[in-house]
Amino acid sequence: MSSMSSVAGLSKYIRTLPKTGISIFSMIFISFIVGVLIFFISPKYFIIDTLDINILEKIFYGGAYGFGVLGISSIISGTIVQHWVSSMKGINLRTKHAMFLAMISMVFLSIVTIFGAIFSILFNGDYVLNSILFGCVLIFAFSILVLWSTSNIGLIKSAFISCIQPVFVISMWIILTFINQTGTTPEFKFLTLFLKVIVAGTVFLLAIFSFITIIESPLKKNLGLGLLDLLSLFIAHINEGSKSLEKLFEEIGEPVDTLVGILSFKRDNKIKAIFISPFVHPGPIGDIGGANMPSILSKRFDAFTMVAHGPSTHDFNPVSAKEIDKIETTVKNAIEEMEYSPYCSQFIRYSNKKANIGIQFFGNNGVILSTFAPYGSDDIELSIGLALMIKIQSKCNLENSVIVDCHNSFDEESGRLLPGNPKMFQLLDTVDEIKKTKQNKGIRLGCHHDLMDDLDKSNGVGEDGLKVMIIETMDQKTAYILFDSNNMLRGFREKIIETVKDLGLDEVEVMTTDTHSVNTLASGYNPIGQTKQDEIIEHVKSSCKKAVDDLEEVKASIKTKRIIGINTFGPNNSTELISTISSIVAVSKVMAPLIFILAILFAFLWIFFYKPF
Repeated sequence: MSSMSSVAGLSKYIRTLPKTGISIFSMIFISFIVGVLIFFISPKYFIIDTLDINILEKIFYGGAYGFGVLGISSIISGTIVQHWVSSMKGINLRTKHAMFLAMISMVFLSIVTIFGAIFSILFNGDYVLNSILFGCVLIFAFSILVLWSTSNIGLIKSAFISCIQPVFVISMWIILTFINQTGTTPEFKFLTLFLKVIVAGTVFLLAIFSFITIIESPLKKNLGLGLLDLLSLFIAHINEGSKSLEKLFEEIGEPVDTLVGILSFKRDNKIKAIFISPFVHPGPIGDIGGANMPSILSKRFDAFTMVAHGPSTHDFNPVSAKEIDKIETTVKNAIEEMEYSPYCSQFIRYSNKKANIGIQFFGNNGVILSTFAPYGSDDIELSIGLALMIKIQSKCNLENSVIVDCHNSFDEESGRLLPGNPKMFQLLDTVDEIKKTKQNKGIRLGCHHDLMDDLDKSNGVGEDGLKVMIIETMDQKTAYILFDSNNMLRGFREKIIETVKDLGLDEVEVMTTDTHSVNTLASGYNPIGQTKQDEIIEHVKSSCKKAVDDLEEVKASIKTKRIIGINTFGPNNSTELISTISSIVAVSKVMAPLIFILAILFAFLWIFFYKPF
């Protein structure tokens, strides 16, 4: 989860870029101030008799010069870049993005130019022009990196478009310099100027091409994916909700067979509620693949539907949202086959060291809720879920079972639960303590759905909000509380349970769907309970009360059904993707400084010290 979540954290920077107007105003203001600073630091750069003008005229003259060279050039280039990228069928670059890119580039160019003016005073030279040239080359390289990696238009097109701002800046400098030098011979040679820029720019272009080629090669070799394609389509999803990234995932997907457990309640020959636990993971992120699977799936049924988190990891992320159709079809077919019974046991808890299991029997079937709370935990791997299912069914002589990973105690240090982990054996040892308990005739069920409209994804709440199902049997009321969220802040589950039991409920378990739709905001990790705990608890209390008011006689049935041929990331490709990206990051930490420091050093020496004519 950590790798996917780290990528998700990028979204907060993408979504919070300033509006176009703010960027334009910033460029006007900054360029004016920079012009004034350069004028006062190095007045000889401006060919004008500074003795004949007052302080206000100096400020106006310097500011106008800075706005002319830096501000106007950057604003115009931002507009042209956006339209040019769009005409080339590029993605992701809206007007506000292009203006922000132009503003950042202008700010960087301004800093380099100010240093050039300072060095001109300190060393009694004229470094302002060379500083402008050097800064233009650097922003040219920066723009190539941004456009190539985000707009999906290729290197050559990115390079041509990245020339726009540097060309405008240099052109405006030439025009204003000619205006100031009326009647005199310019102090620079055009061929020298452009040769410096072209050679330095070519070096950076080669450096960028070499760097991207090196870091992309492992992903292309191992999975046939382009790193920049992956990045640009991810950004398109964040910006526009584009599902194009799913096409890449479909290329590497693996068809697998897995399971889904269904608990269904019927009242007067009509389905009242369905509790589903698919052995399919809600990922990878945002609305891509099955990331919002719990909400999508729950809406496919007319009855009140809860979609819990079954034992599964990112290996079993659906490659596209359409794969959820296979889960829906499997569940609906299972419901058609179910036979209902009025017999039910009380909800009983068992524990062994860190492992906790709550179990409730319905006829010759059972619902098993597993958690390691209050200790931290993350996804339970499918094979462990299968082992748990087989052992419980064998020990208690069950025909079907619904296995749920409650996913309710977040700890960033706790990775997924894989075979061989001591926690796995603690779960299996807990099963040894389970006994099939007495069942009585008579089940009452109450449900309530709260969208929690006053909370949103920034609070860790997905679009399905909160669902509560209360089962009453043998004078025991048990609350199944499910949040549409990605895990829960450690300790918050216990706080909820304590509060809810004060309402007269005997047993309570709190679960999350593990939806990854909430991971596209604020931070990669976004468990519920980090904010607005009191408000969340009020929603739980209200929902439990309304669910109690909804109690009525029902019959129940459980079915475990195989989902056939659902396309997922697969255990091989999922691991390959994450490990390859990790290796790319590691290589980049070494190669990026090496390649770009050498390129910057060459450009600096070439522009400032080499005189070809």
